[in-house]
Amino acid sequence: MLSFFSKPRIQGGIHAEGHKAATATQPIVYTFPLPEKLYIPLQQHVGKPAEPLIRVGDKVLKGQLLAYSQGLISAPVHAPSSGIILDVNDYPAPHPSALPIRMIVLETDGKDEWIDTQTITDPFQLPPEDISLRVGAAGIVGLGGATFPTAVKLNMGRENHIDILIINGAECEPYLSCDDRLMQERAEQIIDGVRIMLHGMDTKNAVVAIEDNKPLAFKAMQTAALPYPQIKVMQIPTRYPMGWDRQLIRFVTGREVPVGCRSSEIGVTIHNVGTAHAVHKAIRYGQPLVARVITVSGGAVNRPMNVEVPLGTLIAELFAFCQVDAENTARIIMGGPMMGDALPHTGLPTVKATSGILALTQDELKNTDEQACIRCARCVSVCPAGLRPLDMANNIRINQLDAAVDLGLKDCISCGCCSFICPSNIPLVQYFKYASGEVAARQQAQHKSEQTKRLIDARNARMERIAQQQLEEEQARIAAKLERERLKAEQEVSA
Repeated sequence: MLSFFSKPRIQGGIHAEGHKAATATQPIVYTFPLPEKLYIPLQQHVGKPAEPLIRVGDKVLKGQLLAYSQGLISAPVHAPSSGIILDVNDYPAPHPSALPIRMIVLETDGKDEWIDTQTITDPFQLPPEDISLRVGAAGIVGLGGATFPTAVKLNMGRENHIDILIINGAECEPYLSCDDRLMQERAEQIIDGVRIMLHGMDTKNAVVAIEDNKPLAFKAMQTAALPYPQIKVMQIPTRYPMGWDRQLIRFVTGREVPVGCRSSEIGVTIHNVGTAHAVHKAIRYGQPLVARVITVSGGAVNRPMNVEVPLGTLIAELFAFCQVDAENTARIIMGGPMMGDALPHTGLPTVKATSGILALTQDELKNTDEQACIRCARCVSVCPAGLRPLDMANNIRINQLDAAVDLGLKDCISCGCCSFICPSNIPLVQYFKYASGEVAARQQAQHKSEQTKRLIDARNARMERIAQQQLEEEQARIAAKLERERLKAEQEVSA
């Protein structure tokens, strides 16, 4: 059994308006019409992109492997439906830049026909390593948004002797309720997935942490977990960003993750409830990750809902199904309004990381008229990472990025609490995102420069060795010639 202590004080965070009632109170919709085409990115996870093994014109079935993982940190990609491969090429990515990335275009045949799958009635008879292999082969990644390959975390759990698995059911972002509905409707399957993950990590205890604004989900999960004393379902305060891994670990276990360390180093790992549900389907029924539940909400959505869609569905088709008022849409966001990405248009596909698509009206957007800082320090009080956002922003304004790094820029999680609370509407989190990207670009440029210098030095050393070798060979050739001439002269004298 798990033992717990008095809960630590929650550091920072905000109480943002939830905007969840429109979707959290109605069942998940499973009747989304199958799109005629699916655009399936090869990069839907942390790590190297998958490498396609199909060709244009191939016929595929739902769940069939389309692209295999490359290396340890990667994940395969499977067909979300049956049909014919139309193209493997570059298409706009679901990213604020919409720059092209490599995708597989699948023309569906309307049959939605599955490959033959293997059903396992008792996965607990499988070796833990086999669980990880099957989860990896199913292409499962963190569905809370991090998209880190789940199999890698399961393996790390065994290697680091994890003693607590935390299942994140916080879903603290406003508008989003896909995890809430999944817990209400699929609690037994999620708990089964948690048990399988415990077996795969060779870990004894799990905690399902659910914010206290989700009483129905808490009740459903608590009931489903009753037969399993190794799984505790607990409520946590409703406070954004309570779902941040370090905040959640601190509150649930009292342990602090040191700066620069992973949670696995202190015996804890975190997975999302959606990930646990995907593990259940992959292990029990052999179904890879080819679809997910997405929250579609916002003031411009006439039919807000949680809907299960095949991966690769264009946002435009999702908006048409939910009757989104395009003229009234001021901003499209993939994810939540705090940490999500603003997208330029709807011709972009949904991916494994897509927990929500929001169509927000102008009234729902914060006033962006920036004013002078009044030194109120609210940004400091709400920062969950304990940083000084204003001081970091001031250094970034004058291009003193090293100073911003020294103040903790790399510890910023881009939660947006500082920008949300700022009475002067200073876009603090945008400064930090820019600076983080600039620091990363400079580091890459420095790495490239160092690598180029190493290559040049290696080439110069190689050329010197070649020149020295040629010189030695020339000297040996001359010496041999002189020796032959000397021998010849001696022979002539003797004759």
